[in-house]
Amino acid sequence: MNAVHPKEVEEVRGLIEQWAAAVRRKDIDGILRHHAPDFVMFDVPPPLQSTGIEAYRDTWPLFFGASPEAPVFDIVDLKVTAGADVAFAIALMRCVEVKAYGSSDLDFRLTICFQKVAGLWTFTHEHHSVPAMD
Repeated sequence: MNAVHPKEVEEVRGLIEQWAAAVRRKDIDGILRHHAPDFVMFDVPPPLQSTGIEAYRDTWPLFFGASPEAPVFDIVDLKVTAGADVAFAIALMRCVEVKAYGSSDLDFRLTICFQKVAGLWTFTHEHHSVPAMD
C-alpha cells in the first residue's frame, strides 16, 4: 500500500489553484511558472501534442482568443494523489467558449502529472479531453 503524503497533496493542490488563477488573469508567466522545460501537453484543439515549454506557451493565445475577456477557467472537482517525489491530479474543469452567435460552456477533463525537481513540485504533463461526440 502506498503511503499518504498530505503535505505534498496540499502543495500540489495549491500549485494547481495558482495556475488556474493565472489563467483567469491571462498571466502567461504565472501559467508557465512551475512547468518543466520539457513539459508535454495533449490537448483538444490542434496541435494535439505540444512538447516543450515554448510550444506550451504558444497554445495560450488560441485559448484566450476563444474565451470571454475575463476567461472562465473553473476547477469543478479536483483530486490529487502525491508521493514523496511524484504526483498526479485529475479534475473536471469548466471554461466558456465564445462563438460568433454567443458563448457556451465547455466542460473538460484534466489530468496533470508532477515531479519534484530540486525539491519543488513541477508540472511535467497535462492531458485535456472532452467526451467524444457523434
